[in-house]
Amino acid sequence: MSKRMNVSPETKWHELPIGGEVLDAGNAADFKTGDWRSMKPVWHEDKCKHCMFCWAVCPDMSIEVKDGKMVGIDYDFCKGCGVCTAQCKFGALDFVIEE
Repeated sequence: MSKRMNVSPETKWHELPIGGEVLDAGNAADFKTGDWRSMKPVWHEDKCKHCMFCWAVCPDMSIEVKDGKMVGIDYDFCKGCGVCTAQCKFGALDFVIEE
């Protein structure tokens, strides 16, 4: 049973949950966090060697892979950290301002 509660102006201080308490288990798959991004990687398929170094370092698992090859970037979850672009030795990823 969830401890989640509705808080309103009428809620008394002693009815509030303890600060910092996690009320419900979370899952990053439930939340599209890509809109936090101010910079984004852009993939150039023609330069890509499919070495998968970008996939190995992506903290958000946003590098899309099919049959052992990169097929794109999941921008719904990419936060624009730039780790993949720094790792790419072949110029297959650029880092640009999100527009």
